[in-house]
Amino acid sequence: MSAADTSTAKVSPARPPAPPGTGQTARGRGGQGQRGVRRRRRGGGGAGLPWALLAPCLLVLLLVLGYPLARLVTLSFQKFGQPQLWGFQEPESVGFGNFTRILGDGEFWSVVVRTVVFAAGAVVLTMVLGMLIALLLQRVSGWVRTLINIALVASWGMPVIVATAIFKWLFDTDYGVLNWLLSRLPGVDMSGHNWFAGGPEGLTVIMLLVVWGAVPFVAITLSAGLTQVPRELEEAARLDGAGAWGVFRYVTLPVLKPIIVMLTTLSVIWDMGVFPQVFVMRGGHPEAEFQVLTTYSYDKAFVVNDYGGGSAIALVTVLLLLGVVAVYMRQMLRIGEAE
Repeated sequence: MSAADTSTAKVSPARPPAPPGTGQTARGRGGQGQRGVRRRRRGGGGAGLPWALLAPCLLVLLLVLGYPLARLVTLSFQKFGQPQLWGFQEPESVGFGNFTRILGDGEFWSVVVRTVVFAAGAVVLTMVLGMLIALLLQRVSGWVRTLINIALVASWGMPVIVATAIFKWLFDTDYGVLNWLLSRLPGVDMSGHNWFAGGPEGLTVIMLLVVWGAVPFVAITLSAGLTQVPRELEEAARLDGAGAWGVFRYVTLPVLKPIIVMLTTLSVIWDMGVFPQVFVMRGGHPEAEFQVLTTYSYDKAFVVNDYGGGSAIALVTVLLLLGVVAVYMRQMLRIGEAE
């Protein structure tokens, strides 16, 4: 290679001149292109496109949720019974009369306390059992994990009516499997035992039914969350002398906290809104000691035909659930700020 060739190779090729008549450099054309994109984004089509895409979803939400909620609020401020339902009388506004009446009723507060205790017990049992199953899934072999996941999904996908019928058979007074099994124990005679003779015992059975249906979702979600726990942190904690509980308390739980908060909030909302399990288990006519807020509201509206009072109870239930949602949002915002 000659010196002339070497010097030529070191010189960068000259940039081709701009086409005649344009009078613009490449940078100038790029700047104009970016300004054009900005102008298009500022245009009416760019700003309205997201709302146009959201419009069908918002319309469906407005029709499915907005109208029933507006109708519920309207009824809760009216005297609305069968005469108003059949059109013999016009609905009469009573202001806060329905709320004053139900809030001054001792039975209503008994139902509220019973609902809160029922939901709290169901949520605690669901979260504890779900966490235990999720931890178990991390320690079993692959085929055992697959079998457990299949069983969880099958129980999760079972219709509520079918699950309720199975539980009615398990706890039946005369032909129940549980009574038969317990009677096999030495010194125990449960033959003919009626699990629904009293409210606390019967609601405990219904709570087990609710927990049985809710555990699969919690266990599968927590199991997926456990796969995101860094193994390095667990190994470091063990090297520092932490036992199994210490690793779970100071490493696993903080990582899973957002998921646990979300699952706990959803479980509270679902368990406070339990209706078919209680309604079907009691044959469509829950006794007074089995009433929770949803069945109590249903009875007031469709059994007593006091639609205004039933709507007021349902609206109070919605407000209670909105309070739970507010607590959930506050916790999630705190977690986001901490991260």
